[in-house]
Amino acid sequence: MRKRDHHLLTNAASLLICGLLAGVVVAAAAFPAVALSGLAAKAGAETFDKLPSELTVKKAPQISYLYASDGKTPLATMYDENRRDIPLKDISPIMQQAIIAAEDHEFYNHNGVDMKGVARAFVANNSAGATQQGASTLTMQYVRLAIAYSATHPQDVVAATEDTSARKLREMKYAMQIDADLSKEEILERYLNLAPFGNQAYGVFAASQVYFGKHPKDLKIEEAAMLAGMVKAPSAFDPTTKSGYPQAVQRRDYVIDNMVEIGAITPEEAATAKAVKLTVKDKRTPNGCVSANKNHWGFFCDFFYRWWMDQETFGATSYDRERRLKSGGYSIVTTLDVKTQQAAKDSVERNLKTGNKNALMVAGVEPGNGRVRALAVNRNYKLDDPNKPANKISSDPAKARKKIRGTYPNTTNPLLTGGGDITGYQAGSAFKIFTVVAALENGYPLATSINAKPVYQSNYILEYNAPAACPGTNKYCPKNASASMAGEHNMWSAFGFSVNTFFVPLQEQVGTGKVVDAAQRMGIKFRSGADARFAANGVDQWGAFTLGVSATTPLDLANAYATLAADGKYCEPIPVQEIRDQEGNKLDVANPRCNQAIKTEVARAAVDVARCPVGDRSSTTRCRTATAGNVRGIVGKPVAGKSGTTDSEKSASLVVMTKQLAVAGILTDPDWAQTTAEMSHNIVNPGVYETLRDAMKGKPGKEFTPPSGKIVNGDQRSIPDVRCQSLDSAKSRIRGAGFVPEVLSTPVDSSCPAGTAAGTTPSGRTIKGGPVMIEVSNGKGANQSPDQPEQPPGRPPGRPGR
Repeated sequence: MRKRDHHLLTNAASLLICGLLAGVVVAAAAFPAVALSGLAAKAGAETFDKLPSELTVKKAPQISYLYASDGKTPLATMYDENRRDIPLKDISPIMQQAIIAAEDHEFYNHNGVDMKGVARAFVANNSAGATQQGASTLTMQYVRLAIAYSATHPQDVVAATEDTSARKLREMKYAMQIDADLSKEEILERYLNLAPFGNQAYGVFAASQVYFGKHPKDLKIEEAAMLAGMVKAPSAFDPTTKSGYPQAVQRRDYVIDNMVEIGAITPEEAATAKAVKLTVKDKRTPNGCVSANKNHWGFFCDFFYRWWMDQETFGATSYDRERRLKSGGYSIVTTLDVKTQQAAKDSVERNLKTGNKNALMVAGVEPGNGRVRALAVNRNYKLDDPNKPANKISSDPAKARKKIRGTYPNTTNPLLTGGGDITGYQAGSAFKIFTVVAALENGYPLATSINAKPVYQSNYILEYNAPAACPGTNKYCPKNASASMAGEHNMWSAFGFSVNTFFVPLQEQVGTGKVVDAAQRMGIKFRSGADARFAANGVDQWGAFTLGVSATTPLDLANAYATLAADGKYCEPIPVQEIRDQEGNKLDVANPRCNQAIKTEVARAAVDVARCPVGDRSSTTRCRTATAGNVRGIVGKPVAGKSGTTDSEKSASLVVMTKQLAVAGILTDPDWAQTTAEMSHNIVNPGVYETLRDAMKGKPGKEFTPPSGKIVNGDQRSIPDVRCQSLDSAKSRIRGAGFVPEVLSTPVDSSCPAGTAAGTTPSGRTIKGGPVMIEVSNGKGANQSPDQPEQPPGRPPGRPGR
């Protein structure tokens, strides 16, 4: 006869008995006098018969594990309940016997409900002065836990644990159903994985780890007995507390005696086990990013957490997504490379130790897949204790007056990745790469020549006489960091020397909207309200964009340059390599998300330009100088990149990349954007190139592919000299030479007669069919250099970049 058929017969005989006795047992506990009447028995039988026979059991919450990119190094754990289900074969037989000895001697002999136990409880509960008994079998306890975990409403959880006859009836009927459907081994496995053991340990795996630091298969008799004894009252029998320790020992010894009684161990083994001094580790499993296995991994862990919370795959709401993470039992291999991360942290601390108000932030991204390999900053990833604060008063004077504390040395803010109130920092001239890309996309070759003036009067409109305007005008008027930067430049030399008065007019010619679009395609996000408004509505007048006045993060900056290293393939920055659910299934959400954002030939040409600032060369480069020329020799591999500085050196940046890794660093005061401190490239530069050098040790250098074809030299023509000619004549000559003439509206100082052509922008040579702007003379003599300009009103300051 099949097991289920046999149970159908035996259970039928049990149903009536259970229905009668259940009401009596519970009533006897609460109302002994009533228990002897037929009222309780009749009510119990009727209620029992009406209960549904099937119990739906949901999976209990499981802990999720995060690993470094090697798939082995633990990074962090996240959970609502510290539980990891394991098969019974991985639980020592002694632990299995201990829980039976502690909770249910007749486990293997009853059908889910112990009739003798029910009767015994009735007699005990009806005896004066006797200890109350509930007659719950191990199977019934499992049912109680399963109902609570499967509840969809808080009241269902209360109903699963309240001391009522209805609860007992439900447990009995469901226990018999479970016993009919599952083997005793399956019931025991489920119970041991579900039971609470205190100190945030749920299930025997977590309990073995928390109290003894070992796997359940390795438990000794005295250890198994202690754990088995705890499930009755985890708080009362907590061996980690002063009051609970003696009770835990007493309960352990009680279980050991019961193990002898059921024949699990010998009296000699029991005596030996009870003689062992109870020693527990109290090693609670870390939970969340603040408890990452290494503190400096916390910033990467936070980036992962924020990424997860943005994924609709894990639920429609943020609540659903967090529950999936903390109860889904996922095994997550992240992109954090331990070697690269340690190199970044070591480099950061060498150059600016934790405790300084200024933040040296370094991010590393792998080109071609967007995998984030490192995030390091000179901060501790932790919440500052408000009762014993370690953080200093904010460097922002407005906050300092209110005694508001800053974010150093402790913070959990996403300084490197952005989010919440963190919108980013100015990167300065590192943004010039986007003008290069947009120009190349629109037919301007690398050899495009512009006569960069000491001061350039642009056509970008500001308020009249604004600090950044040419004196007496409403025109944005940038200048260079040094007068020696003026003169004829192509893209290589201008990028290497970081010539502002080359890139602002180039941005004008190409169109600011196209430059901003290139930045966005390469992953630059406009998180601040001011930047977002400019990008949406005022892009045509965003003259300082090419000088890096909009906010960005080290991660976004590194990833933008990584797009070029990957021949124009943009990949969303991603913190995961693989995610598996409890059943071992791989989730597609961990796959790289990439697209060809920039044409390959454009990307290669942009990289060729970017080799100049960091002291590298190719067969096509025509570099003249470099702002960070020592990088190539230090890294010892083919590199490309760019440095950047903002107004009054309030921030400094450097990006350096190989084909395998792009690293970006920004040095600034994250608490006060308008800091009066000067940020030094002597700090940020080594912070970046030392990271790249150490991360690349043992890896082969890979050459960037040089550009070829028209994108290098293009079809360039000489621009006619139209100085002092009438505007009509100037336009005719320029048009006849194959260019598109445009007349600038604002006259400039010139010795030519008023109303005639004072010159052109660009001058010399430019691409066939490109725009040539005709400057109009005001007849007032030679051009005059205005004072050093500042940024347009309403914009963050943006010093001429380097």
